[in-house]
Amino acid sequence: MRGSCLCSRVKYRISGSPRSIVGCHCNQCRKASGHYVAATQVLKSFVELQGIENVTWFQSSETAERGFCKTCGSQLFWRRHGSDYISVMAGTIDGNTGLKMDRQLYPETKGDYYQLPEGELVDQSSLQDQSPDT
Repeated sequence: MRGSCLCSRVKYRISGSPRSIVGCHCNQCRKASGHYVAATQVLKSFVELQGIENVTWFQSSETAERGFCKTCGSQLFWRRHGSDYISVMAGTIDGNTGLKMDRQLYPETKGDYYQLPEGELVDQSSLQDQSPDT
């Protein structure tokens, strides 16, 4: 599985099997993306980055940071401090993924202008450090 930012200065390749897609409707994800975030998750060691010098990390909370392209601004990654896992924004994956969005986080803070996609409503703590290869 491969992906990139909008300007293609950052490219990545994922080995292994990523987790299904999770939608997050928290205020931080909505502000960072302009809507809600849809992301998968894999072990950091399963992500091979090309153009890493173009990735900038922003500490978005006390526990996590977001990685984006410093040229085009595409949000690419989210990672919790101290975790061996990294979330990859689903919209940056090239082509069909074969993955399904099956869970939703923070539905109580979703925007009033859209309906929730189908999927189980879950708490973020139930998703920490999950991918099929672990």
